Amino acid sequence: MGQEIDDTRFSRQDFTTFQQRLSEETALLGECFQQGRFDPGPPVAGFELEAWLVDAQLRPAPVNARFIERLGNPLVSPELATFNIEFNIEPLPLSGHILSRMASDLQQTWQQARQTAHEMQLELAITGILPTVRDADLCPANLSAMNRYHALNTEILRLRGGRPLHLDIHGHDILRAEHSDVMLESATTSFQIHLQVAPELALRAYNASIIASAPLLAVSANSPYLFGHDLWAETRIPLFEQAVEVGGYEEDAHGPMRRVSFGSGYARASLQEIFTENLEHFPTLLPMLFEAPPEQLTHLRLHNGTLWRWNRPLIGFTPGPQGDKLHLRIEQRVVPAGPTIADTVANAAFFYGLCQALSQQDEAAETRLPFATARDNFYAAARHGLDAQITWLDGDKQPAQSLLLRTLLPLATQGLEILGIDHDEATHYLGIIESRVKNACNGAAWQRAYAARHGSDMQALLAAYLERQHSGVPVHEWDI
Repeated sequence: MGQEIDDTRFSRQDFTTFQQRLSEETALLGECFQQGRFDPGPPVAGFELEAWLVDAQLRPAPVNARFIERLGNPLVSPELATFNIEFNIEPLPLSGHILSRMASDLQQTWQQARQTAHEMQLELAITGILPTVRDADLCPANLSAMNRYHALNTEILRLRGGRPLHLDIHGHDILRAEHSDVMLESATTSFQIHLQVAPELALRAYNASIIASAPLLAVSANSPYLFGHDLWAETRIPLFEQAVEVGGYEEDAHGPMRRVSFGSGYARASLQEIFTENLEHFPTLLPMLFEAPPEQLTHLRLHNGTLWRWNRPLIGFTPGPQGDKLHLRIEQRVVPAGPTIADTVANAAFFYGLCQALSQQDEAAETRLPFATARDNFYAAARHGLDAQITWLDGDKQPAQSLLLRTLLPLATQGLEILGIDHDEATHYLGIIESRVKNACNGAAWQRAYAARHGSDMQALLAAYLERQHSGVPVHEWDI
């Protein structure tokens, strides 16, 4: 959910002092990279899954504080809006039976949360954008009661000079709207996949994650509708990018530097480059001052949390008997929530396998695919899902479906084998991806097919979606 802060209003001196500390901590992190002062342990996996609370009419239910208090599970936390929550799991070694463990842990928390929801006459939904959400739901009254979110809203609007945010999405339909706050972001719910890696592997893994973004998004797209408009296969992408646009961003050699973006390029020598870019190109949003020693990098980590690259490096600490050890994580943010827990774990399996295989190739994958092409692939996948044309390594352009079946699923299988993932589990979860691709049925395709047959009643669509979601059957097996 992001790091909580103590204040919501800041002085000019707060910004000055924060910038000084951010600069100091960025330099200190640079020393850590130079000296290899990171946890060298084996890869570790984790994730965050965002969800919706809905009422009996399948409309957003803005009661997450009461729900979380009643649930009493530390693995479930509030999100930006009072109708959103977030599920977490404890980090797990990326080997052996991790996929079944992820599924089991998430299912257990999910069932407990659904039981609590039912006691409150509510239901849970995991989907990239709730089909029944309305523009009027995305209002300041539904902003979660956390200082972080209120301060973000205030500072983003301050940087915009009070000008409203403009939403302009051209898909199958065209949607234009204005908002005077950041609540548009709350309509985008994601499955954020975390990969902790050893420092010597971080550079290749980060670039591999960037390259993997397009096929991962094509196969997992699940957000075609917003306010009843049929837009992109994964409308979360343009919606989030426009929802926190501050304006007045800087230009560099790669174009505008936006706070939500595909990034400005591959990392070349070290992930330190990303944190240097954070310092030099992005104004502070939350200048909360901490008394922690510089070695805890609290200001750097908070600042990084206000930049939402679709692939984001994270700095964390691993507890140990000799004290906490600094570690590097990659957060893959492109995947929408849903449609089911089985689909969710399958998406994670595909990402982990593909990222591992790409990062282990003899010739670095990023030397075989220009960053601009990886970025074009990403937006093509967001627009068209499994119908996208993707240019792969060495200029090999082909439809997403054939690329996934002929090249990428075998690569993901190889990557999971390298990681030591149980063969049967890898086969099962990658088999879900394979069937999804063969049937051309991700969440977005199913929603559009249902609407084409039954009409564009978003409440009826969501009711049918939830009935199938709660059966646990993967989306490629859903009827319409």
